[in-house]
Amino acid sequence: MPIKNRITDMLGVEYPIVQAPMGWIARAQLASAVSNAGGLGIIETSSGRLDEVRAEVKKMRELTKKPFGLNVALAFVRDPDIVKFVLDQGVKFVTTSAGDPMKIVGPLKEAGLNVFHVVPSLKTALRAIEAGVDGLVVEGGEGGGFKNPREVSSMVLLPLVCEKVKVPVIAAGGITDGRTMAAAFALGAEGVQMGTRMVSAAESPVHQNWKDAILEAEETSTVFLNRFGPGPALRALRTEKTTKFEKEPPANIMTEFGNALDLYFGGDMEASIALSGQVAGRIDSVKPVKQIIDETVAEFHETIASLNKRYAN
Repeated sequence: MPIKNRITDMLGVEYPIVQAPMGWIARAQLASAVSNAGGLGIIETSSGRLDEVRAEVKKMRELTKKPFGLNVALAFVRDPDIVKFVLDQGVKFVTTSAGDPMKIVGPLKEAGLNVFHVVPSLKTALRAIEAGVDGLVVEGGEGGGFKNPREVSSMVLLPLVCEKVKVPVIAAGGITDGRTMAAAFALGAEGVQMGTRMVSAAESPVHQNWKDAILEAEETSTVFLNRFGPGPALRALRTEKTTKFEKEPPANIMTEFGNALDLYFGGDMEASIALSGQVAGRIDSVKPVKQIIDETVAEFHETIASLNKRYAN
């Protein structure tokens, strides 16, 4: 059953399920599977390798005729012509993240694109509204990746932001199935974004060792690193390296991503930092993207119907 709301109308998709734009991972192989399954695949730029991103966008168009988007991670993309780069890709939807959207949102909207900004707090949400965004991705502190050092859980942050803004909201952080999607909608969201669930998907390009680590994870198997800086805070899977960093962070945590590809695609889980959300503790199998999305949508409808039957009469 398709889901129709402001998000699906704006994005032109069957289901308001968006795949997170993980660096090096969110490329055509994974993103096309999401779009083909009725959600919205997103191509990353946080790797900073724009020539590769351009090639991935071209490949994306060979793999799907469905809508897809592009993410601009402002803290990691140093190209001053990034707006022109985005426009040259011909996409209609962009998410911006990891920085102040004020300078980039205007030019993108003037070109006719829909722009959502990723926010970890009410303050940044209101700043994004001031910049003129069409919507928000509200990301709770339980999600993986680069985080606000003063993290707020989705259960608190999502309804807080939804009470204060009128634009549509996509919930991120802790989303992995239909029940969590229904919970996000109950708190005011009109869409959800999945990161860790998609890292573990069959079409995800990461090494099987990383997928296995997610499957073996408990709900306590992530660490929150670098809360006091310098540089970004982040949430990652617990390994020997990250357990050490939890108490003794390196002088510059970003240098630890210098060997990221050895972890991402080589399978050496100690070579870098495996970004992951707490929801890894709920994932116990590798599934094709289509199965993940189909099961999520079915369970979403079942959950809403069950709650209505139990409590509305």
